[in-house]
Amino acid sequence: MDLVPALEEPLKKVLGPATAKVMAEHLGLHTVGDLLHHYPRRYEERGQLTHLADLPMDEHVTVVAQVADARLHSFASSRAPRGRGQRLEVTITDGHGRLQLVFFGNGVHKPHKELLPGTRAMFAGKVSVFNRRLQLAHPAYELLRGDTDETVETWAGALIPIYPATAKLESWKIGKALQTVLPSAQEAVDPLPASLREGRGLLPLPEALLKIHRPHTPADIEDARSRLKWDEAFVLQVALARRRHADAQLPAVARRPKPDGLLAAFDDRLPFTLTEGQQKVSGEIFRDLATEHPMHRLLQGEVGSGKTMVALRAMLAVVDAGGQAAMLAPTEVLAQQHHRSITEMMGELASWGLWREAPPQKGGGGRREGGMLGGAEDATKVVLLTGSMGAPARRQALLDLVTGEAGIVIGTHALIEDKVQFHDLGLVVVDEQHRFGVEQRDALRGKGKQPPHLLVMTATPIPRTVAMTVFGDLETSVLDQLPAGRSPIASHVVPAADKPHFLARAWERVREEVEKGHQAYVVCPRIGDEDDDPKAARKKASGPGTRDGAGGEDADRRPPLAVLEVADQLAAGPLKGLRVEVLHGRMQPDDKDAVMRRFAAGDTDVLVATTVIEVGVNVPNATAMVIMDADRFGVSQLHQLRGRVGRGAAPGLCLLVTDMPEASPARQRLNAVASTLDGFELSRIDLEQRREGDVLGQAQSGTRSSLRMLAVIDDEEVIAAAREEAAAVVAADPDLTELPALRTALDALLDAEREQYLEKG
Repeated sequence: MDLVPALEEPLKKVLGPATAKVMAEHLGLHTVGDLLHHYPRRYEERGQLTHLADLPMDEHVTVVAQVADARLHSFASSRAPRGRGQRLEVTITDGHGRLQLVFFGNGVHKPHKELLPGTRAMFAGKVSVFNRRLQLAHPAYELLRGDTDETVETWAGALIPIYPATAKLESWKIGKALQTVLPSAQEAVDPLPASLREGRGLLPLPEALLKIHRPHTPADIEDARSRLKWDEAFVLQVALARRRHADAQLPAVARRPKPDGLLAAFDDRLPFTLTEGQQKVSGEIFRDLATEHPMHRLLQGEVGSGKTMVALRAMLAVVDAGGQAAMLAPTEVLAQQHHRSITEMMGELASWGLWREAPPQKGGGGRREGGMLGGAEDATKVVLLTGSMGAPARRQALLDLVTGEAGIVIGTHALIEDKVQFHDLGLVVVDEQHRFGVEQRDALRGKGKQPPHLLVMTATPIPRTVAMTVFGDLETSVLDQLPAGRSPIASHVVPAADKPHFLARAWERVREEVEKGHQAYVVCPRIGDEDDDPKAARKKASGPGTRDGAGGEDADRRPPLAVLEVADQLAAGPLKGLRVEVLHGRMQPDDKDAVMRRFAAGDTDVLVATTVIEVGVNVPNATAMVIMDADRFGVSQLHQLRGRVGRGAAPGLCLLVTDMPEASPARQRLNAVASTLDGFELSRIDLEQRREGDVLGQAQSGTRSSLRMLAVIDDEEVIAAAREEAAAVVAADPDLTELPALRTALDALLDAEREQYLEKG
């Protein structure tokens, strides 16, 4: 029987079952290799003390500090009614700030003997507040004593690694476990080609692992980090380069629009000029569509930058060339909205695909198109396909797709079903890519006779470095220019708890907008019907991208505000007499569509909604938005919501209502949103506040991030250089036959779940 390689040895055999169980359950570490790649978060010098004023609330921390004083108190309680209860209060200091430690009961004896004034130690626990003072209750601690053979200088200057830890396993215990497995680092197989490593002056992997865990100097740490960042960036970029290379080998039908076809007719009837950005991005897309291998392009841009127009022109180009185009939307509301706006933009060039819901064009006797009243000679049928459609309309839509009558189809997940067949699918447009799994995207792409071209759209601006890391298999186009006629949006934070009169003024502003003939949105985190669980809603509404979820600033707060409750209160109170309606995800699709139609037609003054309106909803007459419990949403989500106003000639207003105190991280986040309309800047702020796992979508999966050292916001140069090196390696050796160590590292990075998250972005 072969011996297990040292780095694949289970921790259970090396550290014992108890420690291994905690490491597996709480840190996701199973093998010696996993533990060696569990890097220190930071380092402390024994002679220096942690800055206590910067400690985050409600997080498990490790600090190095000095005991200032310790006092033992007696008290009476139900368990010790005669005043025999004991409480030890220890105050530790960094020389400036102070932090109180509290021990109770039998747990006071050992710290009472050991934590004497002047003693230095590492302390680990969860930061809380008691009587307006920072406190660690029952912290674990490790005394820092100098060994007899160490000089004072050596002892004081020694670097202590502080590891990501849990309440079940403190940083110093992880450090001791690493001391046990560190000799195995010598057997680490190096994934970097020798020429790359030497050319860039990087340490060999075994040396980097030794220096990251047991550095002698700050220079050791820097050298080790530089090398380990390259490992992560390079292996990730090789994975993406191989995907790009494989896609480039696939055949596709080149789709070139006719000079006098549908696209030309559409452009001729446009009442405005495309922005420079739209023209540039369209040119990139048309060049890709004209090649005989599949386009894979990410179209990202600001809210309201005109991505739908660019996507529609790409779809029309494909229809011109004899193919069909499908747009996949994440919700029925958005699919219906896209269908409505695209048919409106196309006018008589869109023959009706939903004859029950849409009347024929004015004076539209003329010729019949596929059994329905149509428009111009070049017209193509635009159909909608969703899960809630009635059987007759669904049958007709399916028939139109398989016969080729429908040039464009817009739908939800219903497009992915097996029974949906296309005559000649040439282009797939995926809106809001992050909401779809890779299987769903591939299922739709698989419906083409040959792989169709792919255009992925996202309304969340992504910094270039993140796009290279997450969407590295896609070419990226950016729209950062707003069309002419878009109005500025003023954004303000409304501190409802501190200044209730500000909230009253917010409702006055809504009334003023309605009196001017405009409309308003009110957004709430929760629906509020009987199936709505406030506890689950509290956790959900704190949302991805927020640092203060249910376990942080949200703890012990009231449930998030709900659409149904707020709508009733507004209709009976500050907005009495206005036409108020509700919209949320659990309404019947027909009801949702009817509400949106009334709002779009101006028959509703105020729409109280959940984030169902976050993307795609376009009502130019809506000028005001009030977001209740705005601190429960992430930065990008707030930016998306805000983009629903200011879409017409009148200026927009967005009011961010919160109960959070001024000094809280939540308020800082809201202040950032209110201070800029630049989505790329906000995206950067958002990602800097989030843990790196969220960047790759990993946090929602419950697995560890594949990035442990690399910070995608800060390490742009490394990522860009790694991308170039990876492209060269894959071009020379696509199967990596000459680089077995790199193949091994690639297999370890891309288990099935991580590969899925990587593709999803």
